Amino acid sequence: MASRRPVLSTIAAIATPADATMLRRRHLLCCGAAAAAGLFSALAADMGPLRNPCGAPAAPIPGVDSDWLARIWDGLDPAQLWDVHAHLIGTGDSGSGCWIAPSLSQWWHPVEFARKQAILNGACVDGGAAATGEVDRAYLRRLTALADAFPVGARWLLFAFDEAIGTDGRRRPDWTTFHVPDAYARSVAEARPDRFSWVASVHPHREDALVRLDRAIAGGALAMKWLPSSMAIDLRDPRLRPFYDRLAAARLPLIVHCGEEHAVPGAGRQDLGNPLLLREPLRHGVRVIAAHCASLGMATDLDLPRPRSVQAFELFARLMDEPAWRGQLLGDVSAMFQFNRRPEVWRTVLRRQDWHDRLLHGSDYPLPGVLPLVRLPQLVRAGVLDEAHVAPLGALREHHPLMFDLALKRLARWQGDALGASVYATARHFGPATA
Repeated sequence: MASRRPVLSTIAAIATPADATMLRRRHLLCCGAAAAAGLFSALAADMGPLRNPCGAPAAPIPGVDSDWLARIWDGLDPAQLWDVHAHLIGTGDSGSGCWIAPSLSQWWHPVEFARKQAILNGACVDGGAAATGEVDRAYLRRLTALADAFPVGARWLLFAFDEAIGTDGRRRPDWTTFHVPDAYARSVAEARPDRFSWVASVHPHREDALVRLDRAIAGGALAMKWLPSSMAIDLRDPRLRPFYDRLAAARLPLIVHCGEEHAVPGAGRQDLGNPLLLREPLRHGVRVIAAHCASLGMATDLDLPRPRSVQAFELFARLMDEPAWRGQLLGDVSAMFQFNRRPEVWRTVLRRQDWHDRLLHGSDYPLPGVLPLVRLPQLVRAGVLDEAHVAPLGALREHHPLMFDLALKRLARWQGDALGASVYATARHFGPATA
């Protein structure tokens, strides 16, 4: 662009101010369009298809060799393979009680509108389902079909997702991107206990938070899910201590999103996703699963005399290496290989064999079905994926994004190191309640 500045200066010198302004705008628009087109062309090869074609997940899958796919399961016990990070989403059109923020359906909020469309396409929920009031059912049909194409024994922990609540205990729908009630997550799991279990989500600032927590425990919830930046939860708030004590007594793990969050902005409190804040529930004896291993974005290093911003993943690694938390702190590897993670994150997770007994497989469904989020050529360039796997992985993703997610993690390597089989033996982390 530097070489074009003299042209703009010349135009400005010979034109009237109004003409110069108009010409600048036209020139910048043309240059911007050309640059955008060039950038899109450069990225298109990495992104591959933009929309999920929603092929049938049942074998045989076109373009996927059955022997290649069978090798993905070498050394794994399907009965121990529990996907610990899977979302339920709905509009409530089935009476589920789910809802999605209105802004996600309004074209004059283009970012939010596009986010909803991408997520629904990732889950193979088309416009016809929305028009006929079938969003909830269509979402479940696709998820169930994907699950049933796995070997017998594999299961998914389906997340409820509570609303944002203010410190005064009042609901904040304006801070809530979407809501999935505990009762709905429980009912889905109870309808198919061979494939699904459920994870509760109770905002600790609710007046009846402890009552809801006890109800979730009695109802068979296997964990508690919080997304602090979206739900406006400060893990350091002393009012949370009774909640922590109850979680610890029940040995109910707390799954906490750490690092930056962009898919579910909610309250927009990115500072509350700081991994170092996990020390508070850990000090109270709570078993904590750091979602995504805090693999995205920046956070403030609160341990420094003069706090500064560092990679959130660096702070997660610090906690993992602190001896005090070795029996309590875990991380899930959902979304780990998305394009917006740094190659050093991929390489570290693969290389740190000493962490693998504390890392848990999760998919972050439906995001594996949002095809541009994982860019296979980028992983090849980073040295963590053999190019020979790109074609079968691409074909698999278009039919079975959950199997694709598992296969990609199984195939990822860095200098000979891969995620150990223990990462996929997740059922053991959920105690007697899983028996």
